[in-house]
Amino acid sequence: MSLRIRRCMRIDAQGRELNKFMNAMHENRIECRGQYCRSNVLHGDVMRRDIKKLRLVAEEYGIILKTAAYDSVFERLSRYRKRIGLLVGMILAVFTAVCFSGVIETIEIQGNTTVSDQVILAALAELDIRTGTPLFRIDLHSCESRLPFMIDGVAWAGMHRTGSRVVVQIREEAPKPEKTKGRVPCNIVSSHDAEITSVLVRSGNAVHAVGDYVQEGTLLISGVYESENRHISVYHAMGEIRGIYSENVSFSAAFRSNEYSPTGRSDTKRTLRLFSIDIPLYFSVSKYRDYSSAYSENPLVLFGKKLPISIKRTEISETARTEKVYTADELREKLMERVDTYEKNFLGSGISVISRDITATANDDSLTLNVSYRLEGSICRQQEIFIK
Repeated sequence: MSLRIRRCMRIDAQGRELNKFMNAMHENRIECRGQYCRSNVLHGDVMRRDIKKLRLVAEEYGIILKTAAYDSVFERLSRYRKRIGLLVGMILAVFTAVCFSGVIETIEIQGNTTVSDQVILAALAELDIRTGTPLFRIDLHSCESRLPFMIDGVAWAGMHRTGSRVVVQIREEAPKPEKTKGRVPCNIVSSHDAEITSVLVRSGNAVHAVGDYVQEGTLLISGVYESENRHISVYHAMGEIRGIYSENVSFSAAFRSNEYSPTGRSDTKRTLRLFSIDIPLYFSVSKYRDYSSAYSENPLVLFGKKLPISIKRTEISETARTEKVYTADELREKLMERVDTYEKNFLGSGISVISRDITATANDDSLTLNVSYRLEGSICRQQEIFIK
């Protein structure tokens, strides 16, 4: 039997006063569809709301009435009327579908290379373009005209909408040529006391050769040229001269220091992020005076697509200011970390570490690491030529 939408019931009526029963049905405005008689039995379909009235008429005329329910949409739904969870889920599904269809769900940014997405999203938020904003409130033509004036480095912006997705296309300004002092007359002098290992002159006259030992400030490449007729010209000296030189660095730390350390007490707070709205899922307020926190966010993914719904998790760990006492080995290890950081940040590309000598000196309060480097790298420094 096919599924019906109308809530009808099948009736079979049998009795001697069948004609009077049929006339009474018409008088009481009881609609009977598809009715026919066969072997003194009336068959038909009656709306469920009229069954009670029909039974009273049948009892009045001595009619034997039999009813049977069809499998309809309403019959099936009535079976689940006490399942509250299913009903709530359906309501939420409909609500979510309606909300997602009428608001911005995702913002996609295209064409940016130097300007970060965070900067563009912050500017869009000032224009009230963010996830969760109703689409009818957005004037894309006006926003795309204003956006380039709000962000440095953006020459043009275009926007269009596809469903609940807003696409922002960015065209960045062409980088301005770097202004160099290529025409300023200058010499190249030594920046360290060093032994020259290589000489490459692009402009000017080399004063020293490979193997020479030069002191800091010694002229390496001259930008002054004197012709045979004693005419003096000045140029911008260019080149690369490398050498081996020494560098000394010291790192110190105290055996006793006041530091923030975790106490072992921690708390977790969760927040439901719906579009751009944060809904706290906690009631207590952190009472820690000093603490450190770590954030994580897990978005809801449906069919491989991230939805603008996520759970933000914040781990709060209490810290207290305590006096920490280091041993000589612990403090040396801590200072060695600073040495490694220095080498990564200040002795980077272009500089080779030939040797490293570390000596430690200690007193009652602190430990000092004296690091002597033997390095190989560029020893060039520009020095302008002043002409009266």
